[in-house]
Order: sequence, then structure tokens, then C-alpha cells
Amino acid sequence: MTERERNDFKDKNYIFKMAILGLCLVSLIFISFLIGRYQFTLKTLLDIFVSCFIEIEKYWEKTLEVVILQVRFPRIILAVLVGGALSISGASYQTLFKNPMVSPDILGVSAGAGFGAALAMINEANWIEIQLSAFVFGLLAVSIAYIISRVFGGQSITVLVLAGVVTSSFFQALLSIVKTLADTDNELPSITFWLMGSLSRATNRDIFIMLPALCISLFLLYFFRHQINALSAGEDVVQTMGVNVPMVKIVVVISSTLMTVVSVGICGIIGWIGMVIPHLARMIVGADYSKMASVSFLIGGIFLLLVDNVIRGVEGVELPLGVLTALVGTPAFVALLSRARQGWN
Repeated sequence: MTERERNDFKDKNYIFKMAILGLCLVSLIFISFLIGRYQFTLKTLLDIFVSCFIEIEKYWEKTLEVVILQVRFPRIILAVLVGGALSISGASYQTLFKNPMVSPDILGVSAGAGFGAALAMINEANWIEIQLSAFVFGLLAVSIAYIISRVFGGQSITVLVLAGVVTSSFFQALLSIVKTLADTDNELPSITFWLMGSLSRATNRDIFIMLPALCISLFLLYFFRHQINALSAGEDVVQTMGVNVPMVKIVVVISSTLMTVVSVGICGIIGWIGMVIPHLARMIVGADYSKMASVSFLIGGIFLLLVDNVIRGVEGVELPLGVLTALVGTPAFVALLSRARQGWN
């Protein structure tokens, strides 16, 4: 088999895998609408969606329409978007740092957003103000980490990681202070539940907040996909190819941070997805960034939607998303360590 034939086979194999994953995601989305206390048929679901665009006879109750369009629709769509965003952010950071153990919160965005949300909660802010505060402090944390790395390490990736660790620890300390000052009857439980992640308060407005940030980030990452993929060969090699390494780093950091901070602001802190899913995608399609990122987005959306379906399927209690993702992510992390140990030996 010639080199061209091998490449054609790889491309067809990749398209086939993407089609399978896309079909699984679409099927899961429709199934997800049928999970919950209100029972209805798939035909009723389709008719309700059709009624949003054309005039048809409404044979269903108004309450059912509200449940589907105002409750389940935003929650399901945001599960896909957030899962995909966190996964592709993790894939981008792992390519940048050349380390499969890296996650989207490596630069302190989750710690900063958590502090911002908690600070807003103890000041009796509404839900929109809580999201805005989480967004602002998440961006602030990453900005501080990047400034520290520029001042003390220039373009060093190692210094950037260390700056992220320091920044994350700093905001975690501030978060602990806020939790100490919070009212133990109302504010502290709300802070604790938010920090563990949840889509229970998802609205259609959140989708319109998520989509622009996601589209801009995905466009930037797609536009620079070849340069990002070249980073895996090492900075010295990439520079000889004429790639502007500092600019590519900034693009990856800004895009990944934007997707992560918007996700965290909408549904709280959800761990493990950004670290585990890209590694799974790498095993499916290889280390090529553009293919790995695309597969990561689909698998991440499928995974988080499955987890949220489990939560919605349990009556009488609303389990935090972060708890279930950690239950799955922990054994997956052990598997990653096992593979790394085999490489060391």
C-alpha cells in the first residue's frame, strides 16, 4: 500500500468514526428528551418542535410544551456544548503542554470562577450576577497566571504551568475564606452545590451565552489547527518551519480559557472530562490535533449528556454532575497512570 493509499484509508476511517459518533450523539439527544417525570411519545416531541416554526393543531398540554422547550431542551443542549467545550479545551492544552495529564483548569480558571461565584452568593446576587462574577474572576485568574509566566519565564511552558498552580492555590485560599464567612444555613450549601457542578438551572439564555464563545473559540482553534498540531514536534523544530509559536500559544490559551470559563460560569465546576476524554479520542483517531479535537468534542458531549441523563433519571434527588464525572474519571485516571508507567518501563 502506497503512502497516498494509507492516507486515504485513514481519512475514510476518520470520517466513518465521526459519522458513528455523530449518529450516537443525535440519537442520545432524542432519547434524553424522553427521560423524566413527564412521559410522552417521540411523535409528540417532534410535533412540539414543529409547532415552533409552523402552525399545527396542539393536542398536548401547555405544561408539557414548557417542560420540553424551557426545561429539557436547554439542559440537554448545554450538556452537549459544555461536555464538548471542556473536552476540546483539554485536548488543546494537552497538545500545547505535550502532556496527556493536563486539564482545562491547569491555569486556575476553575478556582477563579469558583471564588467569583461564591463571592457573589454571599453578597445575595441573583443567578445572572453569579454567572457574570464567575466569568470575570475565571478570566482574571488565567490573566494573572499568564502575566506571572511572562514576567518570570518568558515563553517557558513549565513556568506557565507553575504560574497556573500558584494562581489556582491563591484563589482556592480566597474561596476557603469566603466559605468560612458564608451563612451555614443557606449560602454555604449553595456554594458547595455550585462547586460540584449542575445543569439543573440551565435556561435557553445560557445557550445564547455559550454559543458565541464556543463558536469564536472553535473558529480560532480550527484556523490554527496545523500550527497547533506542529507543536507536538517541539518548539525548536516548529520555529524552523516558520510557525509563530508565541502567537499559537496565545490562541490556544485564549480559546481554551474562553470555552472553559463560560462552561464553568453556566454549570459550575465539572472535573475530569477535559483530561480523560481527549486521551480516549487520541486512542481512537491518533494524535493529529484536528482529528483528536473533533472526536473529543463529540465524545465529551455524549459523555456529559449520559451522566446528566443518569442524574435526571434518579427521582427525588439532584446529584451534582462533578460527583458522577469524578466517579468515572478516577478509574480512568488510574488507567492513564498505568499506561504511563508502562512507558516508563
